[in-house]
Amino acid sequence: MKTNHCKIIDCTIRDGGLVNNWDFSVEFVQSLYASLNEAGVDYMEIGYKNSPKLLKGADEAGPWRFLDDDFLKKVIPQKGTTKLSALVDIGRVDENDILPRSESLLDLIRIACYIKDVDKALDLVNVFHERGYETTLNIMALSNVMENDLVEAFAMIKESPVDVVYVVDSYGSLDHNDIHYLVNKFKEHLPNKRLGVHTHNNMQLAFSNTLVAAEIGVEMLDASVYGMGRGAGNCPTELLLTHLKNSKYQLRSVLGFIENFMLQTREKWEWGYLIPYLVTGTLDEHPRSAMALLASEDRDKYLEFYDQMTTPEVNFNQKSQKRSES
Repeated sequence: MKTNHCKIIDCTIRDGGLVNNWDFSVEFVQSLYASLNEAGVDYMEIGYKNSPKLLKGADEAGPWRFLDDDFLKKVIPQKGTTKLSALVDIGRVDENDILPRSESLLDLIRIACYIKDVDKALDLVNVFHERGYETTLNIMALSNVMENDLVEAFAMIKESPVDVVYVVDSYGSLDHNDIHYLVNKFKEHLPNKRLGVHTHNNMQLAFSNTLVAAEIGVEMLDASVYGMGRGAGNCPTELLLTHLKNSKYQLRSVLGFIENFMLQTREKWEWGYLIPYLVTGTLDEHPRSAMALLASEDRDKYLEFYDQMTTPEVNFNQKSQKRSES
């Protein structure tokens, strides 16, 4: 297995923040950065660089939801070899908030979008590229994208300065055959671009799908410590550290971080493989319905949830019955 070309982007703070509303202490983030740096991890995604002016609930979220450059310099006063990344969403970022790379601790800015907004994402790529940043384009929910739309997007992407283009399994619904198909499709249409992969663990396939992508040439591998990420979570960073054929990676410091920080975090917040996430993954659905179920008193009613997700008439009949009873 040839995976020594791969680089790891740890998304614990950014994607994991979707679990706990970015309620990470400065000590947590500093300790994570130190452990990732010691482990040889290439990038740490330290949060979002979206604008609080363009999103509700900014006051309720932790500071990693809307990164401030001055705050970031206090958190990471001394950078190591691990580079820093932030992600932005189309319609939620003010490009005027993004300093030139020479004035920022960030090295990489990743732009997430749905297929309909690829043109807008590439406009941001141009802006951030001119300001000196490495850039990636992350097209979300690829499992729901029509091939003709994807091919049309490829034509625009091919001519852009974006460094890396991502295969994103937003709903955790892809298997190894899907990864093979999509990566080969991306390679066919974007021979001049490096590729990345971002997986979710709804069907216990995040790690294996990431390895499949790595084996067929994908370079940038997203992961998170202890798998912490939205819903079913992501490919665990510690698994990649042990499995990739890259002699610079070391596991020990990340195990220490898990022991000191992640175990207590896992007691307070829930993520990872759970049956409701299996249901949404296998149905190729966004996990929001599973998240709502798990936050309710009916969290263990798996069969009822499955019936509701697969048989819309169940809900309809219940409503009709309530109206007739009234």
